[in-house]
Amino acid sequence: MQMTATKQMINVDVIKGAVAEKIDAAGFTSWIAPINFEIENDVLNCGVQNQFSFNYVMSAYGNVLRSVAETFGLTLNLFVGSAKRTVVANVAPVANDNNTQSFTPAVVAQSNNSIAFDSFVATDDNIFVLSACKKIASGAAAFSPLYVHGAAGCGKSLLMECVKNASNGRVIMMNGGQFVAEFTRSLHDRTVFAFKDYCRNCDTFILDDVQSLAGKKATMDEFLQLVVDLKAAGKNVVLTANVAPNSLTGFDRRAQSLLASGLVADVVAPNAHVKSVLLRRAGVNANVAEQLAVRIANDGHLVAGVATKIKAYTELMGTAVDMDVATRLLADTLQRAKTPLAMVKNMCEKLGVSYDAVCGSGRSRNLVLARQTMMVVLKNATGLSLAEIGNYVGGRDHATVLYAVRQIEKQKATDLVLSAQIQQLIEECR
Repeated sequence: MQMTATKQMINVDVIKGAVAEKIDAAGFTSWIAPINFEIENDVLNCGVQNQFSFNYVMSAYGNVLRSVAETFGLTLNLFVGSAKRTVVANVAPVANDNNTQSFTPAVVAQSNNSIAFDSFVATDDNIFVLSACKKIASGAAAFSPLYVHGAAGCGKSLLMECVKNASNGRVIMMNGGQFVAEFTRSLHDRTVFAFKDYCRNCDTFILDDVQSLAGKKATMDEFLQLVVDLKAAGKNVVLTANVAPNSLTGFDRRAQSLLASGLVADVVAPNAHVKSVLLRRAGVNANVAEQLAVRIANDGHLVAGVATKIKAYTELMGTAVDMDVATRLLADTLQRAKTPLAMVKNMCEKLGVSYDAVCGSGRSRNLVLARQTMMVVLKNATGLSLAEIGNYVGGRDHATVLYAVRQIEKQKATDLVLSAQIQQLIEECR
C-alpha cells in the first residue's frame, strides 16, 4: 500500500514535469501548477478551482494534458472542484460557480465619475493619444493594448479616468502597486483563481504605472498572462508607464514586445497654454493665470497644487489673489527667471548628460548630440549671440556653434522625435 502511494506521487511529479516541457513557464505557473493532480485506476484526475479556470485550461491546454496522460497510459479526467467527474467542455464560463473562492479588492479606489475627456486640455502634441483613448473607450478599437507613456504630471492618470468613465461594460482600473498587492494577497489567502477571474471578467482592463511591476517576477508573469488572455478574448487593455516599452527597466524582451504589440502613444507635458487653461478652470484670475503659467514647471500635479493653494487662500482670506500675492504665496513653487546657465543645466538633466561632460572635450555620439541640441535651443529661446552661446557650453567659438546649428537643422528634417524634443526644450526655456 505504501509502495503504491509512493509510486503515484512520483508519477504525478513526472507528469507535471512532462506538461511543463510542452508549454511556456508563465502558462504553467498560472494555470497548471495550481491544479490538483491525482492518479486512480489508470485515470489522471485533474481538479481545477472553478468553472472559468476549467474552460480556459480545457481550451488552451486540454490537448497537452490529454497527450501527456496517454503517454503514461492514463485517461484524462478534468473537472471542477473536488468531485471526480468530467465536466462538459462547452459550459458557459461563470467565475467561481462553485463558490470555492471569492475575491474582493482590499481597497477600492474612489474615482470621480464626472471626469470626462473635456477635462484633458488637448494640444497638437497630444491630440493623437487623446483620439486613441476616445476610440478605445467607444469599444471600436482594434489596437489593444493601448500603451500610453509620459513623464509624471503629463496627464496619463487623468486620461485613464476619462477612459474608465466613457467605456461601456465592466471596467477594472488598478495602478501597478495595487495589482502587486492584490496578487500577493490572493496567493497568501489561496484565492489566486478568484483573483484571475476578477481581472478577466471585464470588458476593459486599465493598469496605471506598469513600471511598478519591475523586479516582481511572479506578479509580472501573472500580468503578462492576463494581457494575453484579455487580448485573445477581444477585451480592451489600456496601460500607462513613465517610459516607452523598450525603455522599461526590469522587463525582459518578451514583456517589452507584448506591451508594444498594440498601439504605443506618448503624452507630452503641459505647456504654458495648457497650464494657463487649467488654472483658469480652477478659478484663478485670467491675468494671474497667464503670468503663473510661464513660471510653473511643466507638471500637471504641480499646477493642481498651485490652483488648490490659491483657491484656499481666496476662501480663507476673503480676497482675490493678484500677481503680487501669488508671487509671495507661491515663492516655494515658482521658478525664478531663467538664466542661460540654468537653462543649460536643466537641459543636461533632461538629456541625461552631466554639465561637466557638456563643457568638457568628450566626443561620444550622445554627448555631441546633446551639446549641439543645447546650442540650437539657446539660439531659438534667447537673444544670445553665437559666441555667447558657445561660452555657456564649455567655451566653444562661434564657428563651432554655427556648425552645430546647421547639423541639427539637417537632422530635424528627417528625425521627427528630435525635432519635437528640441521644440519642447525651447518652450521650456522661453
